[in-house]
Amino acid sequence: MHFNFQDFMSIQNSIETKVKEGFLALYNIEIPSVEFQATRKEFDGDITVVVFPLLRYKKGNPVQIGEDLGKYLVENITEITNFNVVKGFLNLVIDDSFYTKLFSSINKNETYGFVSPKADDKAIMVEYSSPNTNKPLHLGHVRNNLLGYSVAEIIKAAGKKVYKTQIINDRGIHICKSMLAWEKFGNGETPESTGLKGDKLVGNYYVKFDQEYKKEIAKLISEGKTEEEAKKEAPLLLEAQQMLRNWEAGDEKVVTLWKTMNQWVYDGFDVTYRNMGVDFDNLYFESNTYLLGKDVVAQGLEKGVFYKKEDGSVWCDLTEEGLDEKIVLRSDGTAVYMTQDIGTAIQRVKDYEDVGGMVYTVGNEQDYHFQVLFLILKKLGFDWAKQLHHLSYGMVDLPSGKMKSREGTVVDADDLMVEMTDTARTISEELGKLDGYSDEEKEELYKTIGLGALKYFILKVDPKKRILFDPKSSVDFQGNTGPFIQYTYARIQSIIRKADFDYSKSVTIELHEKEKELLKQLELYPETVQQAAANYSPAIIANYTYDLVKEFNSFYQNVSILGEENQDKKIFRVQLADKVAKTIKSAFSLLGINVPERM
Repeated sequence: MHFNFQDFMSIQNSIETKVKEGFLALYNIEIPSVEFQATRKEFDGDITVVVFPLLRYKKGNPVQIGEDLGKYLVENITEITNFNVVKGFLNLVIDDSFYTKLFSSINKNETYGFVSPKADDKAIMVEYSSPNTNKPLHLGHVRNNLLGYSVAEIIKAAGKKVYKTQIINDRGIHICKSMLAWEKFGNGETPESTGLKGDKLVGNYYVKFDQEYKKEIAKLISEGKTEEEAKKEAPLLLEAQQMLRNWEAGDEKVVTLWKTMNQWVYDGFDVTYRNMGVDFDNLYFESNTYLLGKDVVAQGLEKGVFYKKEDGSVWCDLTEEGLDEKIVLRSDGTAVYMTQDIGTAIQRVKDYEDVGGMVYTVGNEQDYHFQVLFLILKKLGFDWAKQLHHLSYGMVDLPSGKMKSREGTVVDADDLMVEMTDTARTISEELGKLDGYSDEEKEELYKTIGLGALKYFILKVDPKKRILFDPKSSVDFQGNTGPFIQYTYARIQSIIRKADFDYSKSVTIELHEKEKELLKQLELYPETVQQAAANYSPAIIANYTYDLVKEFNSFYQNVSILGEENQDKKIFRVQLADKVAKTIKSAFSLLGINVPERM
């Protein structure tokens, strides 16, 4: 049997067919799957078949079964030259020719690891960011954006068409609070007159509203009101509520101010998104979608998916599914967030007929909301509802504690990115790594390192886990960090620049153990992309890249590359280093991270 190199199948997938054939030939038993693992360092071999799970289908001594299978594989697969059995583990030795042929095939493929979408495949819509237009983006939004963008890129690389979207929360009482505070205390300030980004200017007035509102509450309490009464009767809040009613009624003055201040915020967001390196294919606005879903509720009532209570409110009973009863329409006929989300999901499939699934990047405090949403959409009979996923993620904490928007204690996304650049500058200067760079080149590099450090630190952690983010430790040039991986990439580029000979021809050599280990790691890349897409987890890509870099550095320390006297070996090692660099660049592109050519 010869492996299908063109498909870049992993060794284990290629061998699996023959293991199944062998089991049938030896014992007349069909097995559904084969379990593999990497051979432990202390044993001879390249890949290990785990025999223990096969005892479910064939009783017997696992060592004997391993011996039987090992002999069969050596006889039937040219590339397997030897085997050994340790307890229930069949360790297979694979001939160097397999790896050199595989590498030759990998090396020629410029889009190695990426799959082109099939014409008839359904697209996936990935929603992320989805901010409010009353304040700038903060650290929580940073994790959201980085996760959503990266998952979209990974799904695309795995062979799906992807639409990146967000729904901007541009209406509601919180928006009116910023508008009212600006009207009362703004003296006509604009982003141009103050030199502030528009989202920051509007955010300042959101904080100002809260400060003045608290003063009014304190005054009312001093006049004999209870705290609860004071909070409800404070004049500022009553004015903000009236402003929202005026907006909903289409009041020209309020709507004009709303449009003006929202545009300030959108312009500010655009700068932040550009600096963060994320983008969107289309946008939805809550002001256009908040009435969606009411017609669906009427249809759901007819189908018996919903029921009406005596007060006229409409509910969905999910108790049989282990959830509770969920309101979808209030007694006065107004919608709730769930209604809007139902309507928006349906609208998206109408807008993009090729959408067959959606990924919602939203914090884990909304886990229950999405369980309910997905279940209701399934009950309403939408096929695509089976392909909905909540990309739930944990909070990002800083050593200084929790953030609060109203009090102005949030960690601003723009400030954080500037701080990361500054941290990269300080550490790089301390290490003295950038001699011979112009000031402009240095600044560009500090941004690349700082932003790469931030993104990698956040994305290397499983999305569900909470993160304690420490800017300084993220910009370490050692360990599992973005700068360490970027530095390895730059080191390889230096090798490539010094290779003053033609290294493009295919060569056949006897492999060094470190070359083989590096090839094994390279060969896992396509499978890793698919696994990351299936699990909606950039962490799988991040940690694969770190493992690849560790393997390269071990290779670099143990074998000579440009100093190798044998020309074929020198050519092969430069090719190998070059492919590692291209794979680092490819993997980091899926995380939205740039790699510097020099460092």
